[in-house]
Amino acid sequence: MKFAFAGIDFLGSVFDGLVEAGWSPLKLFTRPCDGIYDHNDVIVAQARRHRIPIQLSRVLPADLDALNREHGRDWALVVAGYPWLVRGWHGKARFALNFHPSPLPIGRGPYPLFRAVLDSYESWGVTAHTLSENFDTGDILAQDIFPVSPLESHETLLAKCRMAGRRLAVGPIARSLPDLWRRAEPQGDGSYWPRVNDADRTLDFRKEVAEVLRKVRAFGTIETIARLGESRVYVAAAEGWTEAHRLIPGSVVHRHRRHVVVAAQDGFVQLTRWSPVPLAEAGQIGR
Repeated sequence: MKFAFAGIDFLGSVFDGLVEAGWSPLKLFTRPCDGIYDHNDVIVAQARRHRIPIQLSRVLPADLDALNREHGRDWALVVAGYPWLVRGWHGKARFALNFHPSPLPIGRGPYPLFRAVLDSYESWGVTAHTLSENFDTGDILAQDIFPVSPLESHETLLAKCRMAGRRLAVGPIARSLPDLWRRAEPQGDGSYWPRVNDADRTLDFRKEVAEVLRKVRAFGTIETIARLGESRVYVAAAEGWTEAHRLIPGSVVHRHRRHVVVAAQDGFVQLTRWSPVPLAEAGQIGR
């Protein structure tokens, strides 16, 4: 099967899986990335290796028309981690499908991984579904469900989603897409999770240590926000322990080099990787 791919490195493992299964790439639709939170250098390198065209602007019906004129209708449009809704593919491609990093219909929306950790889900997954007129609502083709650890982090869950996406691509999608397409199941009612904001990322030291650390893990290198006195800092990693005390939650009780210990409701949280400026402004990961 020939395919055009729309996405970035986030779920670029889908591209890899399809190629491994013998599919032939036709074109890459991607977008500019900041190189901090979003990346496309790996998928662009893959496209160059396969000598296929690369487009950074949004997929428009005219782009699909061009692919149809050159390759006919016997190809698939595969979307994975692409921020723009793609319409107008009917009659131009045989199939159009999206890979979404949640066990749909749970977790529709731009990036559900944070809340999956915050809400302590015991299992998670990646869903391949038909491309519809609305985000993440198409009929389900296949899912890969996996367990979530009580100590899951954003980074480990992201790795699991990437691995699950590749398994879906190289397995049921590459082997059985026509049959899956005929048997695709409507999602029914589901939940939509909007994009997180700064309030969602802010640590509340009035909470228990376990809850504070879960929020730190949920965002990982995307960073949570902590208020230390009059200052606001951006936290990428923290540890902690429970211990009875009478200190005011949020109080800074100890500093050693770059480590800062803050009182929480039932113990202490030690900020081990943090910065007074967010990673997006600092332009680098090192601290």
